[in-house]
Amino acid sequence: MRRPFIILLAANALSVTGTMLCVLAVPWFVLETTGSAALTGLAAFSTTLPVVVAAAFGGTLVDRLGFHRSSMLSDLISGLVVLAVPLLAQGSGLSYPLLLGLLFLRWLTATPGETARKAMLPELAALGQVRIERATAAYDGVYRGAAMVGAPLAGVLILWLGTHALLVVDGVTFLLSAALVGMLPRAVPGGPARPGGGEGYLRGLRTGLAFLWRDRLQLSATGMLVVVNMLDTGVTQVLLALYARDVAGDPRAFGLLAGSVAAGALAGTVAYAAAGDRLPRRLTYGVAFLLAGVPRVLVLALDVPFPVAVGVALASGFAAGAINPILGVLQYDRIPPVLRARVIGAMTAAAYAAMPVGGLLAGALTELAGLRAALLAFACVYLLISLPPFVGRAWRELG
Repeated sequence: MRRPFIILLAANALSVTGTMLCVLAVPWFVLETTGSAALTGLAAFSTTLPVVVAAAFGGTLVDRLGFHRSSMLSDLISGLVVLAVPLLAQGSGLSYPLLLGLLFLRWLTATPGETARKAMLPELAALGQVRIERATAAYDGVYRGAAMVGAPLAGVLILWLGTHALLVVDGVTFLLSAALVGMLPRAVPGGPARPGGGEGYLRGLRTGLAFLWRDRLQLSATGMLVVVNMLDTGVTQVLLALYARDVAGDPRAFGLLAGSVAAGALAGTVAYAAAGDRLPRRLTYGVAFLLAGVPRVLVLALDVPFPVAVGVALASGFAAGAINPILGVLQYDRIPPVLRARVIGAMTAAAYAAMPVGGLLAGALTELAGLRAALLAFACVYLLISLPPFVGRAWRELG
């Protein structure tokens, strides 16, 4: 009975596609209306800070409400908030502060849905008799595929239809995702209806954080993701937009670079699903992490021809394809089901904690030193944060 598992993948694909549309539409919209790299970075801050807040405090709420209900409510509210942005803009009622507020609310409500869908995965995979290694790879592969489609599509739609129409499509994808989750059998919610029984909210949150603190391997992995997600936010939401505007002179370059990373990552995820069980996990993770960040940023700083930059982005994405499946199996193997949403939420919150700084840092650094210097600085930090799997003692457990 694989239908529920496939529905879950389809719902997540729609949600991720809408997210990619929003990720590209917002910075381009701000650049069009303000022309300011600093304000573009501030908009990125408003889309990442609520992710941290929602992941930190939403995981326990998802555990208590149930995965099914949490996912539907999250997508419904997110879709309506996104649709409000172009409607207000058409009526000249959208100020920059109001835009920041709506962006904050959109990401605040979207994040618990992502946690809930991820938490459903083991039970729905078991229902469909899908091995957890293949299920995590399939889940990540769908995520990568949706990002691969969404990013170039966003670049084309910006050129053809404008950012307002793009945000309408974003809102509709969330509503469709909610409808698909509504088709999942409520008898298989993905976890207990009220994990922890009468456990209080704050106590449940502390339990999840304490579990993460005791697991040194997952704690170290989360620490790496803190820095990398910060860098990725600055690159994707600010530096790539500026590169497309100032160097390539075409918004399609923005979508093509982001989409190339996603396309490569999809291929890498498929390759890992086929051969990953024969590869050394620790070495694979370390090499993948190193190649996923440094090359694709460095080539932009060195001003190589655009086709070369796209090819390097594809290769970096291919390397990144192994990262999430390895982490996913690690989480499902080590986290008890009753704690799953809150621990995953805590890890997500921690991993996203510095993301708001990434956009601000990229915008400010570009204003002060220029785009090339900002890209070089980001490439150096990518290199440094890739070292722990090669030298950290806790990482021996990954083997």
